[in-house]
Amino acid sequence: MFLMGKTATQIREEIITKKTTARAVVDSVLADIAARDSEYGAFLEVFTDRARAGADRIDALSQKEKEALSLCGVPVAIKDNMLYTGEIASAGSRMLENYRAPYTSTAVARLECDGAIIVGRTNMDEFAFGSSTENSAFQVTRNPWDLKKIPGGTSGGSAVAVAAGFVPLALGTDTGGSVRQPAAMCGIVGIRPTYGRVSRHGIVSDASSFDQVGVLATTVEDVALGLSVIEGKDVHDSTTEDLRSSVDREILRSGWKLPQDDTNSRPLRIGVPKEYFVEGMDKEVRARIEEAIFVLKENGVEIIELSIPATEYALPVYYILQPAEAASNLARYDGMRYGKRAEGGLDESYIAARSAGFGIESKRRIMMGSFILSAGYIDAFYKKALAVRKILCDQYDNAVKQVDVLLCATSPFVAWNIGEKFNDPIAMYLADVLTVTTSIVGAPGISVPCGLAHGLPVGLQFMGRRGDDMGVLKAAQLYTSLAPFTHKPVHGKST
Repeated sequence: MFLMGKTATQIREEIITKKTTARAVVDSVLADIAARDSEYGAFLEVFTDRARAGADRIDALSQKEKEALSLCGVPVAIKDNMLYTGEIASAGSRMLENYRAPYTSTAVARLECDGAIIVGRTNMDEFAFGSSTENSAFQVTRNPWDLKKIPGGTSGGSAVAVAAGFVPLALGTDTGGSVRQPAAMCGIVGIRPTYGRVSRHGIVSDASSFDQVGVLATTVEDVALGLSVIEGKDVHDSTTEDLRSSVDREILRSGWKLPQDDTNSRPLRIGVPKEYFVEGMDKEVRARIEEAIFVLKENGVEIIELSIPATEYALPVYYILQPAEAASNLARYDGMRYGKRAEGGLDESYIAARSAGFGIESKRRIMMGSFILSAGYIDAFYKKALAVRKILCDQYDNAVKQVDVLLCATSPFVAWNIGEKFNDPIAMYLADVLTVTTSIVGAPGISVPCGLAHGLPVGLQFMGRRGDDMGVLKAAQLYTSLAPFTHKPVHGKST
C-alpha cells in the first residue's frame, strides 16, 4: 500500500525529486487494487496496460518536462460516466455495458495532458440516479469505514477509491450532491464547482442544467489542484465560461487571514441559514456542525444567521426538474440509435431493450419525468418548479451577498446500512436535502470532514457565490487547518 496516506501533491513531488518513479507508483496502485478492492467494489475496471504505458511515458520525460506537469505521475480514478477513448463507459447501466468511448471527455483529457495516469473507472449509481451506489447494474460499493454501510452516491466508487487509499485523486459528477455526499460519508474532501467552470463534454448526461464534474481527494489542496487542471472554457461545451477567479493554489495556501494573524484583515463572515438545520437531522451530526461553528467563532470568524425561506422547496423543485431533464436525455437509448439492442419488431425491440437495459431507479425517473412533461401536467409541475427555482436563486444570491460563504451539514445523517433505504425512494431522496440548493442555483459547494457521529464521518459543507470557487476552497482550507480530521477507517473491517 505505497500510497496509503500520501496526497497527490506529495506523490508528484516524490516523482519530480526522483524518490520514486511513475511506473513504481502505478504498479503499487494496481497491485493494491487487485489485493483489496474485492472488499469494497470501488472499481468496475482497471486500465492495467494503459496505465503502465502512461507511467512509462512520464518517466521518459526530461526533468524540465516533468516539472511543468501539475499532476506528474499522479494516479487518478474516473467515474464510469466519463468517456475515455477505447474504454467502456457504461454509466453503471446494462444499457451501455458494451459501449466503448469514441473520444475522451474534456476533463479526463486535461488530466492526462497535465501528467495524470488514469488507472481505472469507478462504480456509480446507474446514470447517476441515487444516493448510495446501490443502483449500479454491476455491483454494490461498500464504505471503507464499515463494510455494511453505503458509501454515498452517485460517485460512491470514486469516493471509496480515495478513502480506501487506492488513489489520491478521483473525478466524480455532482448533479444533486453526488460528489459532496459520498465525500462526507467516506471522510474525504469533495467539491462541486460553479456550473460552467468545468466542461461536461464527454460526460454521459443525467440532467444537463445540473450536471457538473467534481473532484475528490483527502485534502483541500489536492481538490484545488485537480480543479485547477480540469477547469476552463471548452469549445465543445457552450455552458462553460471563462470565470474571472481561476483556482490558484498559491492563494489557497495563504488562506483567509484571521484577525490575530493580520491586524489589517476583517473577520471572515460565514452565513448559517437557519433552514439548513432540517427536521430529522441526526442529533450527533447536528452536534458536530455546532462544534465546527464554535471552532470557527473562537478563531475570529464572524458567524451570521441568515434565512433562505425558499429552501423548503429546494428538494421538490429538484425532484421535478431533474427527472424531467433525465427522461429527455434517456430517450435516446432506444436500442436502435444507442444502447442495448433487442430482437423483434420496432415496438417489441424498443420495449424489450429499455426493459432489460434500465434498472428500477432509471425506470422510476423516466416515468416521473415523462409524467411531469406530459401535456396535462407540464404547467402544474414543470413550469411552476422553474418559477420557484428562480425565486430560490434570487434568495440565495441575496444571502451570499451578505457574507463570504455559507455553512451547513453536507448530509443530515451519516452512512446507513446497505439495503436499508433501497426500496424507499423518498427516504433515499431526502439524503440530498442539504446539497440540492447549490445544484439548483449553479453555485460552488465543498464538503470537508468534521468529526464522527456513531463512529462514521460527518461532512461540513461550505457554499459560495457563483464563480467564487476560491472562496469556498479558502474557507474549507481554513476550517481543516483549525480542526484537522485525524480519524482513519480501519480498512477491511466491519463494525
